Amino acid sequence: MLRLGVNVDHSATLRQARYPDGIGEPDPVAFALRCEAAGAHGITAHLREDRRHIQDRDLWALRDRLTIALNFEMANTEEMIGIAEKLRPQCACIVPEKREELTTEGGLDVRGSVGPLRRACQRLQAAGITVSLFVDAEPDQIDATAETGAEFVELHTGPYAEAWTASPERRIAESRRLVEAAARARSNGIAVNLGHGLNYENVRDVLVFPGIHELNIGHSIVSRALFSGVDTAVKDMLVAMQDYQPGSSTFQAG
Repeated sequence: MLRLGVNVDHSATLRQARYPDGIGEPDPVAFALRCEAAGAHGITAHLREDRRHIQDRDLWALRDRLTIALNFEMANTEEMIGIAEKLRPQCACIVPEKREELTTEGGLDVRGSVGPLRRACQRLQAAGITVSLFVDAEPDQIDATAETGAEFVELHTGPYAEAWTASPERRIAESRRLVEAAARARSNGIAVNLGHGLNYENVRDVLVFPGIHELNIGHSIVSRALFSGVDTAVKDMLVAMQDYQPGSSTFQAG
């Protein structure tokens, strides 16, 4: 079964626009609980170093109140690893982080930082946390991820999402890149998630990508929820994902 992880960061972004102290509405924890009730399989929250949306108290409340998995998105810093060791979420996804970016713009340079990432994985895993690395769909980055000991890779689907509205040729090429990267990850014993820029339309091609464990989707669900409500937005995405066929693909790995 293809799992849905809902990223609640943008519900917190709306709160911070009016309540910079993090106390006010909409409450991302309440949003997450509605997602859980609607059938989401997990909740993702990114505690950024500048605390631009999710706040520390949100993470602890999510951990204490959710009955589905909490995926803690985090930079590979001593502060964030220390928080994760105390929080002990079910999962942690290490992502690159730049202060000037609006949202995560690309994958980790795993090849250039195997040692630090391996040490981070070891510390997180010692705390009972399953670790994922957010990477671009590049062979060298996939191979380097295997060297870190991470159990999961989350493939960056931003280029695929951009290609969806470009030419059919780019759309097919980016789909094939993801399929080939996922196959390479699985051959290295790494499970595969996808995330970034996925929405109710471009998720359709993903339904023929083999061997995908989970989709992490945030902005599109939060956006639809403004019009239709959280419950409907989550259920609509689950319906869009329900025809997943993990054993077949239009875009075969080369």
